[in-house]
Amino acid sequence: MLKTDRLRFPLLLLIVCLFLSAHDMSGVTNASEANSGDRTLLLVDDHHVLYRAGTKRIFHRADVYAANPVVREDQPWELAIAWSSIHRNSQTGLYQLWYQAYAGGRDPRKTHRCVVCYAESKDGVHFTKPMLKLHDFKTDRKPWEGAFAETNIVLLGSGGHGDRYCNSVLIEPGETDPARRYKMLYYDFSPDDNNQEWPGWHAAFSPDGIHWSKSPKNPLNRTAYGGRTQQPLFVDEDPYREQWDKRKNLMRKNWLLPISMSDAVDVFFDPQREEYAVYGKCWLNGPDGGLAWKHAMARSSSKDFLNWSVPEIVCSPDDQDAANTEFHNSPVFFYNNCYFCLNQILRARGETVGAKADLMHIELMISRDGIHWERPCRELSFIPQQEFSSGGIFTNATPVFLNDSIHFYYGGYTSGAIGGGSKLTDASQQSGVGLATLPLDRFAGIRPVALSAQSTLKKPLENIGQVTLKPLDLEEIQQITVNGNAAEGQIQVELLNADGYRIRGFTKTDSEILKGDSLAHQVSWKKQTLKDLPPGKYMLRLHLNNAEVFAVTLKK
Repeated sequence: MLKTDRLRFPLLLLIVCLFLSAHDMSGVTNASEANSGDRTLLLVDDHHVLYRAGTKRIFHRADVYAANPVVREDQPWELAIAWSSIHRNSQTGLYQLWYQAYAGGRDPRKTHRCVVCYAESKDGVHFTKPMLKLHDFKTDRKPWEGAFAETNIVLLGSGGHGDRYCNSVLIEPGETDPARRYKMLYYDFSPDDNNQEWPGWHAAFSPDGIHWSKSPKNPLNRTAYGGRTQQPLFVDEDPYREQWDKRKNLMRKNWLLPISMSDAVDVFFDPQREEYAVYGKCWLNGPDGGLAWKHAMARSSSKDFLNWSVPEIVCSPDDQDAANTEFHNSPVFFYNNCYFCLNQILRARGETVGAKADLMHIELMISRDGIHWERPCRELSFIPQQEFSSGGIFTNATPVFLNDSIHFYYGGYTSGAIGGGSKLTDASQQSGVGLATLPLDRFAGIRPVALSAQSTLKKPLENIGQVTLKPLDLEEIQQITVNGNAAEGQIQVELLNADGYRIRGFTKTDSEILKGDSLAHQVSWKKQTLKDLPPGKYMLRLHLNNAEVFAVTLKK
């Protein structure tokens, strides 16, 4: 090879890697506006709003697929299906799905009690389960008795004290190490460097999402387990405790850490802080100071996926919640410069000792910094229950963003949301992975109130309102689009300068009227275009006449 060729090849390889990293954003499913330079202003809160008059915000729920679940329990190792992660490759359109299958004692090996399974689909609705020769399954339970050399199991547990649990997968096409482009966090039990077993997060890596290698560093952190109602330890005490249970003839093991994440993991990459982040449940102490009272939402971060920060509690049940409310788990994704949480709200049937917390609904929460969270729609179930998910809904941090809609996949089953119960092994038990969809960016919209009749108005106004956005730099903007529903009314857009003065040629009367229901109404004026604007910042004012607006996009 010539010297110039030696120099050219690494440079060419670098260019190819940068191209793939820049253009294949399919792995970062919570990324938005990749490469286009467009900016979408979501109206889920007033972050972009200077003020608005005569309007109200309405939150919308996702529509569940009528033929759910799209993945059903139909294999011997699928006694109950819950946690899931999904990825759609934007180049091929292939959907890859990872889901937790609880097998219980069907296979006597402890490593096979709770496994990670794999399925894929070309359309996101019809999934197949490829039978692989990676992990076998053996059972003597009818009607499944037999040895299965081929399964769709891609990861087993360690066989420690407790079960391997959950599976959160993150795909990074730009990862320089091909063997680590697929990253998984899950919960399990394994020994540390001193051979002391600990529950905590574990990592696994894969080049294709099918062949996984566990990290030798596991466990990555330490989490609490057991110790309900016990008082926090003193700083000089060993958090690991053992006690023989004579009644059940077994050894009780407790790991008594006062503040730690718990047994569910949902990871994503936080582009604002340029780090991996996990949001999940964290135990709170009870009214008497005892451990393991109820769960709140905590955050932990990492720069390398292996070393994780001390958890920080960022949101917890408060005075507006019923006393029996806790957070089961709180997966977060980042989209259009906003953090969204599909919080799993868990409530017991009553405030009695020992009452099972087995009523669950999904609450959409919003944050602009990932730390301070708003809960504007507490009682609206973002994902309505269906028969297969009547006992529990298990959301994740991996929605799929398409051109016209957002697809949410989630696990569900009919037995109680925690602890399983007798229904878990009944023939009536149902579980699987469900699908719910939302029109693009339509988490919440702003529409006029029915009547504005304040004394400062000369006459009452019916279904009339306006939203004035904060000043924006429009110098390089070629087009403005409005995501809005004006099927029974109309939307008009005008411009004001940063001081609030109208701009000639860009007033409400100059604006072309937007009618109908569209994800991208094109804003225009009768005689002027954005190119005619002098440099400076401008406020967009959306005039709503019996119409609803969800987002505004600035296109370069």
